Amino acid sequence: MSESQNHNLQGKVAFVTGAARGQGRSHAIRLAAAGADIIAADICAPASDCITYPAATPEEFAEMVSAVEAHGRKVLARTVDVRDDAGLRKLVDDGVEQFGRLDVVVANAGVLSWGRLWELTDEQWNTVIDVNLTGTWRTIRAAVPAMIEADNGGSIVIVSSSAGLKATPGNGHYAASKHALVGLTNTLALEVGAHRIRVNSIHPYSVDTPMIEPQVMAQIFTERPDYLHAFPPMPLHPQSFMTPDQVSDVVVWLAGDGSGILTGVQIQVDKGALKY
Repeated sequence: MSESQNHNLQGKVAFVTGAARGQGRSHAIRLAAAGADIIAADICAPASDCITYPAATPEEFAEMVSAVEAHGRKVLARTVDVRDDAGLRKLVDDGVEQFGRLDVVVANAGVLSWGRLWELTDEQWNTVIDVNLTGTWRTIRAAVPAMIEADNGGSIVIVSSSAGLKATPGNGHYAASKHALVGLTNTLALEVGAHRIRVNSIHPYSVDTPMIEPQVMAQIFTERPDYLHAFPPMPLHPQSFMTPDQVSDVVVWLAGDGSGILTGVQIQVDKGALKY
């Protein structure tokens, strides 16, 4: 990669949610490596008792901050739940005051739980919809006015999922939230295009993060082997999960000028799985 490509975000500011761990952490660090200062949010606590995998910790959030700073970039990191409208607005306002601008938003925060639609509890449904869909909308609502006022254009990356394009059994509330993000992405692309702000969604599949619970999925497939056909293989290196850093390759590209003609696009980051 050339020096100019490696630093194509020099002088810009990126806001990343769910930044303590997994994909969000990788996106924040890679955006910093490309030259951006970072505004970062993470709940650093369980989103709900119905989410069974471990939550990100304050220690992991601090490690992300150190990694960003190791690239010579500044970072404002704050423990904020994307369901907290006032907290998000305050973080964006403080970030813009500190860094002077906002150019990139990566709406990444999300959660997953399992259960067939008629067996889901209200808590399961509400948590996934409130974090994945409403939390993304709150993130956008907090960030877009600052981007418009700065009049620098910019890029918004909505992190959906392969389940936002092709439903899978056992997580219908998750699929519903991620499908809805496509509508949100495409509508926002129309609404902010006049301000030179681009909006695209990415749709990862089988990324190696704590959200993937092999034991839970194995139990589901043991109980319902007919569900297996709905989870397609990946033609490209089918035996391995993707790494968060591989997804970040796409995020950094979408954040920069190299993808400057793309808006309202759904990008499958799936090693070909959705071709089945």
